[in-house]
Amino acid sequence: MAKALARVVDPEMAIGIVDLGLVYEVRIDERSALARITMTTPACPVTELIVEETREALGTVVGPERDIVVEVVWDPPWDPERMSERARSAMGWD
Repeated sequence: MAKALARVVDPEMAIGIVDLGLVYEVRIDERSALARITMTTPACPVTELIVEETREALGTVVGPERDIVVEVVWDPPWDPERMSERARSAMGWD
């Protein structure tokens, strides 16, 4: 699952949503797959794109027989501390 979501990239930052720390939760059961993600800011202009790409990435793993839900959540708010070392390095924050 993590590999599939790692391929979803925030186009503004050119860094994957997993490395950015935008993925808060992923749950899969027999009928559905749920991902709870956030954005770096509520004003993110690419939210819909990231949500759709997240849905598609989950679909490649769980298949078409499951309902796929991607929720954008704001609690807890995103914080740069959630970023991986790789993302920090890519942004020159190391």
